[in-house]
Amino acid sequence: MLAYTRLCSRTIFSAFRTSPVAAVGQLQRGLSTQTDGEKRIASILKEKFPLASKLKVVDISGGCGAMYEVHIESSEFKGKRTIQQHQLVNQALKEEIQGMHGLRIFTDIPK
Repeated sequence: MLAYTRLCSRTIFSAFRTSPVAAVGQLQRGLSTQTDGEKRIASILKEKFPLASKLKVVDISGGCGAMYEVHIESSEFKGKRTIQQHQLVNQALKEEIQGMHGLRIFTDIPK
């Protein structure tokens, strides 16, 4: 976790040293729009889980793409234990996970 924090912090601090405006822009980007990584992961999950009623992907690494949080609600998870649901998400994101530091997965079944 320490290496992860250093990686993301270094990006922000180095931007701040060169231009405070660039650092603020980097922080605001994560708050206002989806990153390319978030869009890519959401697209893959929409394709793999077409019955998903809710989907949210958040880059929780501060915008550097090292760690993501996924919230997905789909009837495709019905009858499966939580670990099986998470395995399905992991399998869908197999290629992307190789370049990540971590992935938080939250799954649910529509009520």
